[in-house]
Amino acid sequence: MLLFAFVVLVPSARGVYYAFTDWDGLSPEFSWIGLGNFTTMIDDATARQAIWHTLLIAVAITIIQNGIGLLLALGVNSMIKSRNVLRVLLFAPAVVTPIVTAYLWRNLLGPDGAVNSLLGAVGLASWQQDWLGDPQLALWAVVGVIVWQFAGYSMVIFLAGLQSVPKEIYEAAAIDGTGPVRRFWSIIRPLLAPAFTINLMLSIIGGIKLFDQVFALTGGGPGHATDTISTLIYKEAFTLGEFGYSIALAVVLTIIVAVASTGQYFFLARNERAAS
Repeated sequence: MLLFAFVVLVPSARGVYYAFTDWDGLSPEFSWIGLGNFTTMIDDATARQAIWHTLLIAVAITIIQNGIGLLLALGVNSMIKSRNVLRVLLFAPAVVTPIVTAYLWRNLLGPDGAVNSLLGAVGLASWQQDWLGDPQLALWAVVGVIVWQFAGYSMVIFLAGLQSVPKEIYEAAAIDGTGPVRRFWSIIRPLLAPAFTINLMLSIIGGIKLFDQVFALTGGGPGHATDTISTLIYKEAFTLGEFGYSIALAVVLTIIVAVASTGQYFFLARNERAAS
């Protein structure tokens, strides 16, 4: 407990204290400004936009990644001969360092990258875009890269849940003449409640804290079109020297993560108990 307090609690408490100051990160002199940083945040259009982008990315990743992961899990849980190979291939991107994946996709999605070259080669030149340079597309390109990398991770968790369902339940449902959709909705879905809880929790927290992929892909640009709270924290602290303001942003990020994860946990836990 003493080690935990020294490593985690004390630095966190000091960090919260600095959020109410004008500390520049270097000078030992700073002034107490109360809620000044938080007031500035409310009036700062860039900060409001970053908060909106953070929430949008988190929701989009949670829905799309888990939807694709569930479909993949249902596919590789079948009796197709290549299911073991497919499980490895689909999970493989999740073990690659996110920053490496981001740099790879930055090259693929560039104006002269492989994606535009492929579109041109198959006669879809009208679909070619500046995927990371267009403010209307850049945010969704980031979401696409993250989903591509971690859909297999969600798949593995859903697959573990599917394989824990007794085969007798499937056989009884088949004897009763239950169709695939009805079988999934009424039988499999309730039994996957623990897997849903884990996957949704990981996705929403990971999406809210997202930094490295966004920074490597776009640096928060073009302009501030893909800035999240995390990228804005970095810029304010290490580019502009506004450490007090950046720590205030970090406090807001912590509150958002705590509220989202706690609310989601209790909601999903209640559904899990109802399903059991």
